[in-house]
Amino acid sequence: MSDLLAGTSGSVAAEPGRRRGRTARYVATKVAGGIVSLFMVAVLGFFLFRVIPGDPVRTMTRGAPVSPEQIAQLRARLGLDQPLWKQFLDFLGDLLRGDLGTSYTYSRPVAELIWERIGPTVLLVGTATALAVVLGLWMGSRAAWRHGSGFDKASTSVALTLWSVPTFWLGLIVLMVFGVGVGPIPGLFPVGGISSPDPPPTVLGQVLDVAHHMVLPVLTMVAVIYAQYLMVMRSSLLEEMGEDYLTTARAKGLREDLVRRRHAVPNALLPTVTLIFLHLGLVVAGAITVETVFSWPGLGLLTYEALRVPDLPLLQGTFIVLAGSVIVMNVLADMLYQVLDPRVRQS
Repeated sequence: MSDLLAGTSGSVAAEPGRRRGRTARYVATKVAGGIVSLFMVAVLGFFLFRVIPGDPVRTMTRGAPVSPEQIAQLRARLGLDQPLWKQFLDFLGDLLRGDLGTSYTYSRPVAELIWERIGPTVLLVGTATALAVVLGLWMGSRAAWRHGSGFDKASTSVALTLWSVPTFWLGLIVLMVFGVGVGPIPGLFPVGGISSPDPPPTVLGQVLDVAHHMVLPVLTMVAVIYAQYLMVMRSSLLEEMGEDYLTTARAKGLREDLVRRRHAVPNALLPTVTLIFLHLGLVVAGAITVETVFSWPGLGLLTYEALRVPDLPLLQGTFIVLAGSVIVMNVLADMLYQVLDPRVRQS
């Protein structure tokens, strides 16, 4: 009996160590997968933009009286006269040193340009994402709890309609109605930019000015993306509504609102964690169409400007930052799942 008790106590004492070992292996696997994905993004980012039609040198010298010798010198200065494999090796070497190259268009380091544009993008898309998450999860939980009601049908129909509308088209409609104005109705909001040409002198005035410029692009983005959260939350909560633990909670005398808030919604939130974190990654990516339509000076507009040349170093740098942010957030979502879902910890 003593041997049995000793063996049992030994196995119990060893359990935390085994759990930590499983957690360490899980984290290492996810991080290694993220590193491999980042490498594949770098490879894809290099070769993808090499197949874009257009010659950067010809575009940069368009309309200028340049000789073939000058074009050849410019091509050599940009490294475009090297074989593709040599350009790729140079690109990887610079990337490992944290050097994203120099922009053809701006003649400035790509990392510096990206750093300048990240702030406006995070402000715009971060605000839109936060509002879309709150609105989508709230409406999704309400729609599922009132499944089949008029609210459920109306909210789902409106969300799916807005989700299916092309973003640039919706942005133009919003811009014409609320920015330019319709008929005798004047526009209520600025049509582009992040601030007025002559901003207010006070800090509060500048904040309100930026917020005024954010209304239309934020409205466009929220209208497009909140449906994803609504539909995922609605579907997840519908699956939870037939579970036994909700019946038990009702049998204890809890009101329906408490059953929904304390029991059903927390469990239904788990499938939305990955979606939320992926969109947090897209906060850095921004929305190229929205930033272009509203002339918002973020990474999306910078990418659009780089595509017109094409500015290869700038395209590669923005692509790596945009795709890398999604990969990093996806890895973090997997880590959070380890904390939120006991089934993942035990696997």
